[in-house]
Amino acid sequence: MVEESESTSSTPLHNHWTLWYDNPRLAPPGTDWHDQLKNLGTLKTAEDFWSVFNNVKPSSGLSLNSNYHLFKEGIEPMWEDAANKEGGKFVLTIPKVDSKAGKTDEWWLFTVLALIGETMDASGEEICGCVVSIRKSEDRIALWLKSCDRKACTEVGARWKTCLQVSNKTSLKYQAHKDAAASGRSFKNEVKFEV
Repeated sequence: MVEESESTSSTPLHNHWTLWYDNPRLAPPGTDWHDQLKNLGTLKTAEDFWSVFNNVKPSSGLSLNSNYHLFKEGIEPMWEDAANKEGGKFVLTIPKVDSKAGKTDEWWLFTVLALIGETMDASGEEICGCVVSIRKSEDRIALWLKSCDRKACTEVGARWKTCLQVSNKTSLKYQAHKDAAASGRSFKNEVKFEV
């Protein structure tokens, strides 16, 4: 009888990804935004991803004003990072009624799986990361890209809509990080284009 050997192989990811958490409203006064980011783990394999993802709260379980950020290793979830500063983000706004029906958790999972599976970015160079933000009146998922090139970004946005399995009527609005940095606001900025 031949004994089966236990498989110890892992499935490596094409890129390594870091999951971050923050809630600026819970930080002590005077704390720099960057200093209150918590690194929840770097994902190098599919097994790493599930090990981390299955052991953090779902986005619906986060306190108000909390954010999860999933970014390529070496890219910090901030406008000023060299990989982000010339880019922008698509924003999917989720009404609380849909969030309470499980859509934020579902769409966040679909988004992160598409990121680590490299299915939305044909070049493999455009996507920097994604963020889920839990707010009082609505939740948001943002897909951060390294450029504001309309053609490249629109292709990624269209693939994201397919990944989310949303209708063509669902609007994804693209906002430049430079506008956000100038206004000091993350989401209320000029819409460059929609998909």
